[in-house]
Amino acid sequence: MFIELETIFNIEGASKDFSYEFTPDDCDIIRSVNVDGCVKNRAGIVSLEGNARFTIEASCDRCAADVKREIVLPFEHTLVSKLNDDENCELYLVEDMHFNLDELIREDILLSLPTKILCREDCKGLCPYCGTNLNEGKCDCKKPIDPRLEALKKFLE
Repeated sequence: MFIELETIFNIEGASKDFSYEFTPDDCDIIRSVNVDGCVKNRAGIVSLEGNARFTIEASCDRCAADVKREIVLPFEHTLVSKLNDDENCELYLVEDMHFNLDELIREDILLSLPTKILCREDCKGLCPYCGTNLNEGKCDCKKPIDPRLEALKKFLE
């Protein structure tokens, strides 16, 4: 969604509310994102604030169970029409007074996603030998003994 920001930048105290839905590109665990928020000019500083609501649909990284989790991601950014310092990564440059909100929200979402998606915090995963889901119960398989320690086992018997 493109937001027209010329009136916001030119009129101190101006604000503009927005609410829309989009599907992020290159993100196969998220179907759609609901975004709502406001762009405000407070004392000449233009800020973008809002929330992105989306559902993650993926497999647990430990036990491969289906995971569906609702997430509300608050965001806040400062927008500027020109930069004095090119190395300032906290400000977002708005060229020609049009701003593509989808790209910014997509970036925020991808940076906020967990590196490991689990069905629950204490997920035990799968048995590496027989594949039994250890969250549902213990497995009865015999763990193989490291061949380097085989002689030690015979010594203990």
